[in-house]
Amino acid sequence: MPLRPFALERYFAKYEFATRFLLCSSDPESVTTRELLDLEPGAQERFLNHWLGYTESTGSPTLRAEAGKLYTTIDPAEILCFAGAEEGIYWFMHASLLSDDHIIVHAPCYQSHTEVARAIGTQVTEWRARAENNWQLDVDELRRLIQPNTRMILINTPHNPTGALMSSADFAAVNAIAQEHGIVLFSDEVFREFEHDPADRLAAACDVNPTAVSLGVLSKTYGLAGLRIGWIATHNQRIRERMASLKDYTTICNSAPSEFLAEVALRHRAVLAGRALQIVRGNLTLLDDFFVRHAGLFSWVRPIASAMAFPKLHVGLIEAYADALARESGVLLLPGSVFGDSNNHFRLGFGRKNMPEALGALEQFIAHHKLT
Repeated sequence: MPLRPFALERYFAKYEFATRFLLCSSDPESVTTRELLDLEPGAQERFLNHWLGYTESTGSPTLRAEAGKLYTTIDPAEILCFAGAEEGIYWFMHASLLSDDHIIVHAPCYQSHTEVARAIGTQVTEWRARAENNWQLDVDELRRLIQPNTRMILINTPHNPTGALMSSADFAAVNAIAQEHGIVLFSDEVFREFEHDPADRLAAACDVNPTAVSLGVLSKTYGLAGLRIGWIATHNQRIRERMASLKDYTTICNSAPSEFLAEVALRHRAVLAGRALQIVRGNLTLLDDFFVRHAGLFSWVRPIASAMAFPKLHVGLIEAYADALARESGVLLLPGSVFGDSNNHFRLGFGRKNMPEALGALEQFIAHHKLT
């Protein structure tokens, strides 16, 4: 069946470049090419002399070697690079699923986590996290959702759009359940290394589960969305080789300049992640005060990872509210409906340097409409 329109991307197509403040971004403040190259002596000159021919379809060996340092058991040959995380999700689904299969997906979620599978004809069951449980999942519920034809469990931790992080006990239990039932675990880890307390960081699924597939990208934790470089890491040779073969029908290989810059970024990923965390921690302090001041209008579960949260609006409908805010104040929020949520939540992003100014514009809107 055909893919339905991607609600989040269609929403951004309408508003993203028409509003001044993106108070809903999942990615943190980015850097310029010069700022990135300045992290490494000699990188600028090497970049200017970098060859612009085709790259290896799997990703350059040196790029995969740097990506491999995110993991403890993965060899660079077990990493496959893509044009962003989205291409990795798309081809993982096509490499792994048939029309009579069943999958279980952590929800609310990024639409491609469910929609690509549905387009294949696969039956999708949502394993839903709930605000009243601090956006945590119920592992006992997962056991009840498994069917004889369940082929895949998909989790996203740290989680988009809530900023929640699975506990280490639940993460271990999910991996154990998947292995017990012979089910492939797809772990979307694009916000890994973006935990507000590094002590909370989980292992990568591919390091604890021999058939699991871990998804990574430079867009989120490291703020380099424009490079369009993502990857999967897995010991699962069958899936990895199938995905590599399918990639021949889309991007074939990645951009040579992007691969060079991605390699530099990964060598200095601690600097980039630390920069993002510094912005996030400052902005969270402002948000703590904001949600106290406007407790009658909003409620939230304070996130513990990433640069986003999933608050709830208690007055009116979030779709109309977000539209009016964008048109009148140039501030963009992302209604939860684009993630399949029907409970008036919205994604709020706090990884940008201009968030204090954006929050001020939101407060002016609130005061003007006398909403609290």
